[in-house]
Amino acid sequence: MTTNASTGMGQPVLPILSRNWWALALRGLAAILFGILAFAWPGITLFVLILFFGAYMLVDGIFAIVAAVRAAREETRWWLLLVEGILGVVAGLVTFFWPGLTALALLYLIAAWAIVTGIMEIVEAIRLRQELVGEWALILSGALSVIFGVLLVVIPARAGLLSLTWLIGIYAVAFGVLLVILAFRVRNAMSSAEGRVR
Repeated sequence: MTTNASTGMGQPVLPILSRNWWALALRGLAAILFGILAFAWPGITLFVLILFFGAYMLVDGIFAIVAAVRAAREETRWWLLLVEGILGVVAGLVTFFWPGLTALALLYLIAAWAIVTGIMEIVEAIRLRQELVGEWALILSGALSVIFGVLLVVIPARAGLLSLTWLIGIYAVAFGVLLVILAFRVRNAMSSAEGRVR
């Protein structure tokens, strides 16, 4: 994909993403780590599992906010990333500061976070498809988040704890892998573009 510098909406996004590819990669690695923990601890209680996911949402949200602030300094598109980050931080904090909520209520909070952020990722990937390398990974990760959120709403009453643990673990690992792929595709695409300019 080529960058599109004449969108009238600030600088092209690819150079900004390539300078912050590490933030995408760290978000992906955090998701993968959480997913591995979910698989490695099959006897975990639902409440503890949700607290772990809250920690992941908090970390992911902080990384998204940092990337949004850096993008804002470059006068590029940043507000969707900022909203996604704020939602992650708020959802993560709720799981820690309102432990009196039932596990089911916290599960629905995670579901809402996944659906909303998934939709925003799909919208952003479609908006940036003319300049974002590897937009399929962002679209796929967004779709995965939406499906995950819907499944969390639909199956809790029918599924046991082990099924929920596996669902959350599979989602986290798959989502993390897609973010890492996107991070390295963006970095490599920008390196190739700079090589051609030289």
